[in-house]
Amino acid sequence: MVKKKSKVSQRKKVTPPTPHRSGVTPPKLDPKQIPNHVALVMDGNGRWAKQKGLPRTAGHEAGEATLLDIVHGAIEIGVKELSAYAFSTENWKRSPDEVRFLMEFNRQVLRKRRDEMNAMGVKIRWVGREKRLWTGVLKDLKEAQELTKNNKVLTLNMCVNYGGRAEMLDAAVAIAKDALRKKVKPDSLSEKSLKKYLYSPQMSDVDLFLRSSGEQRTSNFLMWQSAYAEMVFLDVLWPDADRRTLWKAIEIYAERERRFGKA
Repeated sequence: MVKKKSKVSQRKKVTPPTPHRSGVTPPKLDPKQIPNHVALVMDGNGRWAKQKGLPRTAGHEAGEATLLDIVHGAIEIGVKELSAYAFSTENWKRSPDEVRFLMEFNRQVLRKRRDEMNAMGVKIRWVGREKRLWTGVLKDLKEAQELTKNNKVLTLNMCVNYGGRAEMLDAAVAIAKDALRKKVKPDSLSEKSLKKYLYSPQMSDVDLFLRSSGEQRTSNFLMWQSAYAEMVFLDVLWPDADRRTLWKAIEIYAERERRFGKA
């Protein structure tokens, strides 16, 4: 008689995050003070490269290590969802060489890091517009998504070819088409039903919106999801940031009172 494997033995073994090279550990906060979802505007790559006399592309390459370290730090402190602004719908306005580099770079990062992310229990989810996105990049995003779909430690939303206004426009077009097909009644729409038309309906609301480089704007990122997010703008260029930057932002977040419109 063949014995059934226990649920414990069937459970995937997860690799813990690598400690920071300095040995620093996360600040001790009440779990209720930890944001569930952190949005990242990874700004300052170009300025970092310029300061060092390097091409802009070198800044993007350096920024990859920052994102990876922040993923490790997010797991350590207990964040459950990260959204990284990897390529916006406005980034198509950049030089053809930089656009080409960013497209290829996103592919390389996915190929190089997806197994490591998978081992740590990270679920990779693509969020963005399919139109104009390179076929190869879309293929790699979907493969990473499929590989990691059952992971539960942390969700990493890779926002590639994403724009908040584009998302709302695409949702409005989809709703209009469904209204014409009599699949939805416009008068019965609610925030809950509209959310189903967004790129990633399962995405939770953003609690902490973190932008590096000292710029104080949201740049069309997760406009719907960030309606009640706490904004933290830190004066550090993205390649110089690491998990300690995330933890500092979380400490600032923990000191704030969130009322959601209540007195």
